[in-house]
Amino acid sequence: THPDPSFSSLFAKENLARMSEEQLNRYDRLINEPSNDWDIYYWATEAKPTPVEFDTDVMAMLREFAKNRNREQRLRQPDLEYLFEPPR
Repeated sequence: THPDPSFSSLFAKENLARMSEEQLNRYDRLINEPSNDWDIYYWATEAKPTPVEFDTDVMAMLREFAKNRNREQRLRQPDLEYLFEPPR
């Protein structure tokens, strides 16, 4: 079982285009190294503390995104066209 797939997809759509190369590398490590997607979800929602090796500026962005301060409805994954859009 995986956490809500729209969570990470919507985060990626909103943030990847404005991340530096170093941030993109940290994001890639964050989503690929932990063996359990639930760990990332728990860290992002602050249900569990983030291990030091993953507690970076990118994790802080993910935690802020998880707070959903604008109360957006995040019920579905975004269309994948955002991967091919030019950076803003």
